[in-house]
Amino acid sequence: MTELSRIRNFSIVAHIDHGKSTLADRLIQMTGTVAERDMKEQLLDSMDIERERGITIKANTVRIDYPAKDGNTYVLNLIDTPGHVDFAYEVSRSMRAVEGSLLVVDATQGVEAQTLANVYQAIDANHEIVPVLNKIDLPAAEPDRIREQIEDVIGIEAHDAVEISAKTGVGIPEVLEAIVARLPAPKGDRNAPLKAMLVDSWYDSYLGVVVLIRVMDGVIRKGDRIRMMQTGAIYGIDKLSVLKPAMVDIAELGPGEIGILTASIKQVRDTRVGDTITHEKKGADKPLPGFRPSIPVVFCGLFPVDAAEFEDLRTAIEKLALNDASFSFEMETSAALGFGFRCGFLGLLHLEVVRDRLEREYGIELITTAPSVVYHVYMRDGTMVELHNPADMPDLTHVDRIEEPRIKATILVPDDYLGEVLKLCQDRRGIQLDLTYAGSRAMVVYDLPLNEVVFDFYDRLKSVTKGYASFDYSMEGYREDKLVKMQILVNDEPVDALSIMVHRDRAESRGRAMCEKLKELIPRHMFKIPIQAAIGGRVIARETLAALRKDVTAKCYGGDATRKRKLLEKQKAGKKKMRQFGKVEIPQAAFINALKMDS
Repeated sequence: MTELSRIRNFSIVAHIDHGKSTLADRLIQMTGTVAERDMKEQLLDSMDIERERGITIKANTVRIDYPAKDGNTYVLNLIDTPGHVDFAYEVSRSMRAVEGSLLVVDATQGVEAQTLANVYQAIDANHEIVPVLNKIDLPAAEPDRIREQIEDVIGIEAHDAVEISAKTGVGIPEVLEAIVARLPAPKGDRNAPLKAMLVDSWYDSYLGVVVLIRVMDGVIRKGDRIRMMQTGAIYGIDKLSVLKPAMVDIAELGPGEIGILTASIKQVRDTRVGDTITHEKKGADKPLPGFRPSIPVVFCGLFPVDAAEFEDLRTAIEKLALNDASFSFEMETSAALGFGFRCGFLGLLHLEVVRDRLEREYGIELITTAPSVVYHVYMRDGTMVELHNPADMPDLTHVDRIEEPRIKATILVPDDYLGEVLKLCQDRRGIQLDLTYAGSRAMVVYDLPLNEVVFDFYDRLKSVTKGYASFDYSMEGYREDKLVKMQILVNDEPVDALSIMVHRDRAESRGRAMCEKLKELIPRHMFKIPIQAAIGGRVIARETLAALRKDVTAKCYGGDATRKRKLLEKQKAGKKKMRQFGKVEIPQAAFINALKMDS
């Protein structure tokens, strides 16, 4: 049992690549939590894909015992959070489980868009914030300028920011002392009924479902009977542990402590993130305020390349959804691609990560359809339908108006590239809301349609600013616009996997680009194939794929010209018949490449 005054719970927040995971490594190393021989880079990033991309995807927890200078030993519970906008949900959950944050800012680059977003989440959760300037060993570091920038842009005191180099270990002892001295101890009552917040859960093939909890009040012991307040399910606790990153068994967890429990829970869907855990008898009356459930913003279809792998894909997706509370899915069918799933994600990076994990961890080859967002379609009779897939668009005669989701995007960019960024946002139907300066960098705030952003906005932004811009967004709500469904017809047959929603003013150029691309991708057949883009019954773009020619007159030598004509007439009739009944085979690669629109 640890005294409340000797516990410190904190998370590390920062922009991508400002050194969160490296700082976590140093804190673990300096306190001897992990033996030297087991130390490795990005120790808390357990997934292969995290180590490969050098990003944190899941928030991870570790318990550190630290003998401070005042002679007491403190228990530090650290949660290392992701920095990328798509995983903001992981960050918001972690924030609720702790009382303070270390704000890591790169002393060469300063405050970035994601730094702002994550700090505001910490401020919303009433955190005490300790600023830390990282990478001060680099020649380009300007700690004094960055201190001023933190005070100007974020508005928190930074004169006593700790200067460190997480890579070399300079200043790490000062960080540990600052955590003990400047962050508050948790509050909680040992004698009150048990209240524990369910922060995260994942599936382990040996232990079943593993649940990460933060105890607010009361004590939880091995062998207790517990009740989940949302689902009402009752379990007996098999084991309690703390993570030092490896599991270390423990007899009880008291208020303010963070640990994990296993209780023979079979399915992760029985453990809802944000739920309150209490005792079966003499439990708490009121649950803790939970988290807002995550709302997926980008949808796309995932189909197996080999239709026989559909059941394997179903199993893989279900297992993956166990560990990722922000990923949703439902079954769908497509005439072109067969059976698959319509999946919801928090953004494009999230989509990529899930797709990579399915292909890697479960060995399934996938086709991903074009990412789309959720539209609100208001019908003439006053009802509203949520449109997840453009192929399901209702008949236009019954539709009153269509609203699309809008976002508020904050872009920080060096002055030299400001013109390019403004042009990019105007091209994407953006409305400028604000333009201010933080030192030599401009902070632009735009209202943008989400469907223009999910496609390739982030890549374009990085390329026009040579990688110097940083971008963050939050959902703003829905607004009406002139939106239409564009269909692609191949040989007069609509291909539902290629239907997309576009703005009426953009439809023609988008349709032309799509037809040209498909003309290159579809192999030639024995008959000519028209490829058309259409809105309703009106064709707005067309390309024709020429037929393969077979020389039917090759066997004709000498004799009357009518013999040749007869053969050519016969071929012409055959081609006409083929065009009526012939099936156009569109290879899988053509779908994938047609959806990678770079125009």
